[in-house]
Amino acid sequence: MTARTWLITGVSSGFGHALTTQLLKRGDRVIGTVRDTTKVEDLTKQYPDTFTARVLDVTDPAAVRAAVDEAFAAGRVDVVVSNAGYGLFGAAEEVTDAQVDHIIATNLTGSITLIRAALPHLRAQSGGRIVQLSTYGGQVAFPGNSMYHATKWGIEGFTESVAQEVAPFNIGVTIVEPGGARTEFRAGSAQIAEPMDAYEGNPAHGFRAMLDPAAPPAPGDAQRMAARIIESVDTEPAPLRIVLGSQALDATLGVLRKRVEGFEAQRELAASTDFPAGE
Repeated sequence: MTARTWLITGVSSGFGHALTTQLLKRGDRVIGTVRDTTKVEDLTKQYPDTFTARVLDVTDPAAVRAAVDEAFAAGRVDVVVSNAGYGLFGAAEEVTDAQVDHIIATNLTGSITLIRAALPHLRAQSGGRIVQLSTYGGQVAFPGNSMYHATKWGIEGFTESVAQEVAPFNIGVTIVEPGGARTEFRAGSAQIAEPMDAYEGNPAHGFRAMLDPAAPPAPGDAQRMAARIIESVDTEPAPLRIVLGSQALDATLGVLRKRVEGFEAQRELAASTDFPAGE
């Protein structure tokens, strides 16, 4: 198998780190972005010829474009993985304007900028893959996660549209929707809004049970999930979506079935707003 070159954002932890370690072990080359290179010093020392760490804040559009241009200037990049992101928990009324702005800039605008910056290069080299890390929360919504869902539902709509635009250029696009996994998401990167007394006992604070250190661990294995993501790049045509985790798939199917039932029940209502036939 020919070694590939991957550009991956957010490789210091979570899925980004799992992907990077597996790819390097099998002989691929990884250009990984981090906010602090000391967190990946072990990889830099172990794989000096195939791993390159770049400092990047994905909320800085100019820096994102420069990082992408630099990566492609060094040679062909086969796969671009948009992974950087985090969770924000709290009722919509509890989160601050600054928190709203930052999670949108990171999870949504940052991902959009990365993909847009990569497209001219991927077209010039006649193809490649884009992998957008989302979550089954890009299809299923829970209380207390409104802003996280807003970014993930948004990036899924953007990416699904782009997938259709770039297919003629031999560029495949895949949205990855993992369920809960044993990464740093719960205890490390997740942010929590300042709680309001009005929401005590409200479903919006149900996330506390998930974040409780005494709670059962998430069912998903990040290493197995990373392996499935890597395998997806060999699938032709590129799968538009892959859901990782049986719990995530069950929840997604349940929500989508109810959504379809709701739409089916509106056939008469929808038709009532059309011009009568012949008019």
